Amino acid sequence: MSNTSSPAAAAGLSVNLLAQPLVERLLADADALGLHVRRDDTGVHIVDAGIEARGSVAAGLRIGEICMGGLGHVHLRSGCSAEGWPTWLDVRSSQPVLACLGSQYAGWSLSATKEETGGKKFFSLGSGPARALAVKEKLFAELGYRDRADFGVLVLEVDRTPPKIVVDKLLRDCDLPAQALTLILTPTTSLAGTTQVVARVLEVALHKAHELGYALADIVDGDASAPLPSPSSDGVEAMGRTNDAILYGGRVHLTVRGDDDAARALARALPSRNSRDYGRSFAEIFKEVAYDFYKIDGALFAPAEVWVSNLDSGNTWHGGASDMALLQRLWLQEA
Repeated sequence: MSNTSSPAAAAGLSVNLLAQPLVERLLADADALGLHVRRDDTGVHIVDAGIEARGSVAAGLRIGEICMGGLGHVHLRSGCSAEGWPTWLDVRSSQPVLACLGSQYAGWSLSATKEETGGKKFFSLGSGPARALAVKEKLFAELGYRDRADFGVLVLEVDRTPPKIVVDKLLRDCDLPAQALTLILTPTTSLAGTTQVVARVLEVALHKAHELGYALADIVDGDASAPLPSPSSDGVEAMGRTNDAILYGGRVHLTVRGDDDAARALARALPSRNSRDYGRSFAEIFKEVAYDFYKIDGALFAPAEVWVSNLDSGNTWHGGASDMALLQRLWLQEA
């Protein structure tokens, strides 16, 4: 595989310390953002962004930036009628590899059996800066990055507080005292949950580029946008909407260095329409494979439309296309 080390890793950036002031502001503004904040029995800060709390889109925007380790910006904007949807998220980062893959990517598998929890089994994929403290994923070796910080924050897409055995594991693997760890809980059925997942549109492109074997060190900047759907109270439908927003509405512009042929190949291979599963709602596809992610064509997990600009040559390549007509059929009803 090509060299995938991140320039940001060599710069000694700490995604947890960069995210810390964002977390502090989130906690300070909890009431205005519709969040519930407490400390559990161990002293860990627990932020409910949509389980019992109402949460908000504004909270989701902030959580999206926390997930990016303070190295990205997530904003809400109004779409014009030509775009086919009223509300969009814009995401950008000048350190896209570290922000997206070293922090935002939901790659830390956390689970406990019902015997371990004393009740219901637990599973979640951890996202955000604390992943880089624990470095439990082989991705970090490829990035050449490990964070060292006395503070950590992790985001979990769950509908209940993680059991003590999972919290204890997090503290142990991150080598943190309980008072230094913050867990943000964002069910996808909530406003904040839907927002922070759609805010992964740039990360989805970076992950796909990595899967394609592109030299991540050559990616120097990234901008992205995606339409923001309304949450659904049904978990599978809610997850389907957030995926569809990126697969059929996500637009990504990557700025790279290096070879023109590689840049052109990336623009051609990256978009979701290269998948055999392209063209149907994600919820439908997920149900068809009996809720087994591994039976879905991996090429589907990508933004709809991509531009790749090569700084070394000045050329820009385009691939894919958004399908707002499909999203309107899935999301919109005329009054």
